[in-house]
Amino acid sequence: QVQLVESGGGTVQTGGSLRLSCSASGRTFSSYAMGWFRQAPGKERDFVAAISWSGGSTYYAVAVNGRFTISRDNAKNTVYLQMNSLKPEDTAVYYCAADDRNRLAPKRVGAAYDYWGPGTQVTVSS
Repeated sequence: QVQLVESGGGTVQTGGSLRLSCSASGRTFSSYAMGWFRQAPGKERDFVAAISWSGGSTYYAVAVNGRFTISRDNAKNTVYLQMNSLKPEDTAVYYCAADDRNRLAPKRVGAAYDYWGPGTQVTVSS
């Protein structure tokens, strides 16, 4: 198993930037593909970005492509989400998740991920 904890959330103005981090402990971090998801109040959880175990493949939701960047440092057991040009519609709780069945080609659906962090709030003010 792996335990995940997100950090780096906060409140930022429209157009600002934040970098989220997700630290993992437990089983070898490189065993997992990693994903970021978000959930706004009253809405379903949405895919944001995912990265393969090596970092060689990345995937993004259309809504964030070109503004967000996912990366990982396996030596530090950490995955990052750099968020630039933030918009009010990016306001949500952001979750990181781990998937050990699709290391090479991570999925865009939450059901593929077995392990989740508690989430971190991101608020973008207009």
